Amino acid sequence: MEMKIVVVGLNHKSAPIDIREKLAFDATQTMAALRQLKNRFGQAEFVLLSTCNRVEMYSAGSAKGRVTPGELTKFLSEFHNVPLEDFRDLLYVHSDEDAVRHLLTVASSLDSMVVGEAQIIGQVKESYRVACSAKSTGKVLNRLFHCAFATGKKIHTTTSVSSGRVSIAGVAVELAMQLFADISSAKVVVIGAGEMGELLVQHLFQVGCKNITIINRSLQRGLNMAKRYGIVVRKWEELTEQLIDANIAIASAATQDYLFKKKSFKKIISGRRGGSLLIIDIAVPRNFEPSVNEIEDVYLYSVDELSEVAEQNRKAREEDIARGMHIIYEEVGDFMHWFRARDIGPLIGQLKEKFDRITQDELERFFVGKRQDASCRDMMESMVKRIVYKLLHCVIKNVNSVAKEHGPAEAAKLVDSIVQQAEEISSRLNDKEHIKP
Repeated sequence: MEMKIVVVGLNHKSAPIDIREKLAFDATQTMAALRQLKNRFGQAEFVLLSTCNRVEMYSAGSAKGRVTPGELTKFLSEFHNVPLEDFRDLLYVHSDEDAVRHLLTVASSLDSMVVGEAQIIGQVKESYRVACSAKSTGKVLNRLFHCAFATGKKIHTTTSVSSGRVSIAGVAVELAMQLFADISSAKVVVIGAGEMGELLVQHLFQVGCKNITIINRSLQRGLNMAKRYGIVVRKWEELTEQLIDANIAIASAATQDYLFKKKSFKKIISGRRGGSLLIIDIAVPRNFEPSVNEIEDVYLYSVDELSEVAEQNRKAREEDIARGMHIIYEEVGDFMHWFRARDIGPLIGQLKEKFDRITQDELERFFVGKRQDASCRDMMESMVKRIVYKLLHCVIKNVNSVAKEHGPAEAAKLVDSIVQQAEEISSRLNDKEHIKP
C-alpha cells in the first residue's frame, strides 16, 4: 500500500504569536497528544514539533492507516480547545516530497526567523526523542528525521550560515542595543535560566553588559548559571523588586499563563524612580500581557517584533542559504528514492527466492545417477549460481528503475510478471525432462 507523508503546521510567517501560543505544546502536552494520536490512528506514525516560532504535526501512513490533514487539524483544535475558524486559514499543509523538503529546511534552520540558529536542530531532536518515547514513530518517520539531523549537520559544517549572533536570544540583544543608548551600563534582568536564558547571558556579555541578574523558578538552576558566569541570582519571589530597578528585562520563562498583566504591572511600575523600561518577551506562550506596552515609559517587544532585525540577518546570509538549499534538494532526492522504493525490498526477496529455487532444482536435476558424485560438482554449482546472481542483479536494477520512475505499484507488477514467467519456464523444463541421467 502506498505510503503518504504529511505535515500540517503554522509558523512565524503564517500565524501571529497570539495564535501560536494558544496552539503550543509543552513537553507534557506533547507526550499526551502523541499517545492520543496513536490510540486514535493506530497504524500511522507521528512526530510533533512545537517551538516559539512553530507548531507542526508530522504523520506517515499507508492508505489503510493514513491520517488526513483535516483530521490532524481537527485534533489540534480539540486538544487545545481552540475553534477551527481561529486558525484554519493560517495553516500550511505539505505532503510527500514537499513535506520532506520542509522538515529538512526547518532542521537546517533555513526556515527559522533567525537563519542559522543552532537551537532548532536540538528542538527537532528532542521532538523526535519524545515521539520515540511515546512509541508513535515508525520506519518512515525514523528514516526521515535521521535524514533531517544529518542534513542539518552537513549544512552547518559546510557553510557559514551559523556564524555570528544567530539565535532568537542574539537578535533580542541586538534589538536592545538598537533601542538602549548604552547597554553596557544597563541593569538587565533575565527571566528564565533555561537554554534560551543562558544564550541571553552569553550575548549580553559579548556586547559588554555586566550588570545582569538572573531569576528562575528553580533557584538551584539559577545559582548554577550565576556561578558559571559570575552574575547575580535572585529568588523567584524577588522578581517584582528587581524589575522596579531594571533598565532592561528579557523574558524566556516557560509558563502557560502571563507572569504579568497590565493592571498588576502598572502597580509595579509606579514604584520606579523614573526612566524607561525595555521589555523583550521571547517566550511562547508570552510572559507579559501585550497591553503592558500601553503603560507609560514601558516598551514591550514580543518575539514576532524581532523580525526586522532577523531580516537583516537573513539578507547577510543569502549566499549560505542558497548553498544550504542545494544540499537540501540533493538529500530530498536521496530520501524520496528510498521512500518510493522501500516496499520493493520484500518483492526483491521474493524474486531472489524464486531464482534460487529454480537454480537448485536445475542443479539437482542435472546431478543425478552417475553425475551425482562428479568431481566438478562444487565448481559447477558455484559457477551457475554466480551467473544467476549476475542476471538477477540486472533484473533488480530494472525493478528499481521502474519503482523510481513509475512508483512501487508498477514495480510490484513487474516482479509478479517475472516470477510467473520463471515458474512457467521451470514447469516446462520439468515436463520435458530436458536433461536425462
